[in-house]
Amino acid sequence: MTLIQLQYIVALDSLKHFAKAAAHCHITQPSLSMQVQKLEQELGIQIFIRTNPVTTTETGQIVIDQARKILAEAHMMQQLIQQEKNIVAGILKIGIIPTLAPYLLPQFLHDFIKKYPHVRLSIHELTTENIVRQLKDGSMDAGIIATPLNVAELKEDILFNEEFVAYVSRKEKLFNKKYLLRDDIDVSSMWLLEEGHCLRNQVMNLCALQKNASIEKHFDYAAGSLETLKHFVDKNGGITLLPELATYDMNNAKKNMLRYFKSPAPAREISVVTLKTFTKTRLIHILKQTILDNLPVQLKRKKKVEVIPM
Repeated sequence: MTLIQLQYIVALDSLKHFAKAAAHCHITQPSLSMQVQKLEQELGIQIFIRTNPVTTTETGQIVIDQARKILAEAHMMQQLIQQEKNIVAGILKIGIIPTLAPYLLPQFLHDFIKKYPHVRLSIHELTTENIVRQLKDGSMDAGIIATPLNVAELKEDILFNEEFVAYVSRKEKLFNKKYLLRDDIDVSSMWLLEEGHCLRNQVMNLCALQKNASIEKHFDYAAGSLETLKHFVDKNGGITLLPELATYDMNNAKKNMLRYFKSPAPAREISVVTLKTFTKTRLIHILKQTILDNLPVQLKRKKKVEVIPM
């Protein structure tokens, strides 16, 4: 029995497909199949049922659970040795939501790469649902996402609160107001992101749209990005809600279209999320600290906000 074999069976249990597990482990499918079979023969049990998707036997699940613990301890040993040698190295696979990635990553990524050249970051823009799924199956190390999620297996380490800001067309009556209340928002003039974005859910909760199903007919043109939403407002009028970071690089003409909410402003909570059993704790610590060190001054200020649930 080897650690490599344990990695293979954990990958196969997570991905439920020999070809996908082989690709994840960077080996050929026949090689993975042979190693899994060798381990089954050594243990004298069947770990997997070769169906599509692959299923794990009851006894096999006991083996898989123990394999995860052994691999976690092995990772911890590597971390302790690196810490003793004062080396910061390794691979960190990060998922980040699309409504945050283009605005947060440029703030800290260059500094992180400069300070920690031996850490390889693998970053993917994914929806919250996909990030949570990959955290659970072990193919992702950490997520930078809106919280709280209230998922028992996950640990949420809060980074900052990000206010929601209204981006208002000059054609709207709302344009003449300096500060907004939730009730000021005309939901029939709202532009929303498409299904699958947690930001859409938060905006709907903020405006209580889910309580009125008839309003849904107004949202035939759901957008795929915040930039698209801004263009809709610019060209067609109406209103959209943006997270604070998405407003910082606007020119003065665009910033003049922003309207802020009265305190406590509605906001989303942004956190680094990992499995509670996650072992690359040192890498996560330096990731979090680098993000915090490079946040814009506006986000570092303590403000009274109301976090909107998802």
